[in-house]
Amino acid sequence: MSKRIPARTAKRVKRRPLPFMIRNAESPKVSVIIPAMNERKTIGAVIRQSYQVHPETEVIVVANGSTDGTAEIAQRIGAKVIHLPNALGHDVGRSVGAKEAQGEILLFTDADIVIKTKDFIPLTKAVEDGVDVALNKYLGPTGKTHVHSVVLAKHALNILVSNPKLKGASLTTIPHAMSRYAMDLIGADNLAVPPKAQAIAINKGLNVRAVHEVNVGKSNPRRGRTKGKDPIEGLIVGDHLEAIDWFISKTGVRGNRSDLTRNRESVW
Repeated sequence: MSKRIPARTAKRVKRRPLPFMIRNAESPKVSVIIPAMNERKTIGAVIRQSYQVHPETEVIVVANGSTDGTAEIAQRIGAKVIHLPNALGHDVGRSVGAKEAQGEILLFTDADIVIKTKDFIPLTKAVEDGVDVALNKYLGPTGKTHVHSVVLAKHALNILVSNPKLKGASLTTIPHAMSRYAMDLIGADNLAVPPKAQAIAINKGLNVRAVHEVNVGKSNPRRGRTKGKDPIEGLIVGDHLEAIDWFISKTGVRGNRSDLTRNRESVW
């Protein structure tokens, strides 16, 4: 005779409901690219929200040196997972994921910030309607006496490349989307340096537009900061300097701007 399981024990062994599962489209319209490094707590929710952006979607998770099971969770949910055993650096996952994407629209987000589906849709819809690169309108904190160097770098780059209307809107900020045509013209490898990719896009005449604001500043976990210092601040500013160097190399030291009537040869 089998023993009766006590009520308390039976409650403990009760099966949990299955997690949210996805099925990547065979011929996707939208490819969602999610770089991830040790984001097991949020990866499921990020996949769930981004997957619903379009009826024909594929989700690609680039596990960039993850060791906490992020890749395994994403794979069980149904995402396509690219395993990078060693971390290759900040934003490299965007480039790797873009090379594997099959969709006509590429949507980029991060694994540590859960963004609602309703905030992805305006970006992909803008690309469907003809925008080549659709940016997040979020500009960061600008109403301060001492503005963050990254915010200043974004504004400076957009002014230099003659697109000041973008203000501080940037490919550095997620989420953003682009057409396959734009990705091919920019070059997938260049997506690893977002400001450079933005400079290339504008220099090549692509339609780059800030279309929808998602306040990612409120939800950014800001991990790794010490006494208010951002550990990747120097990296991002350096990326902008690389973008400026690229732009000047293509347009001249004045960035395609006229020297007017100045005669430099007569200056001693």
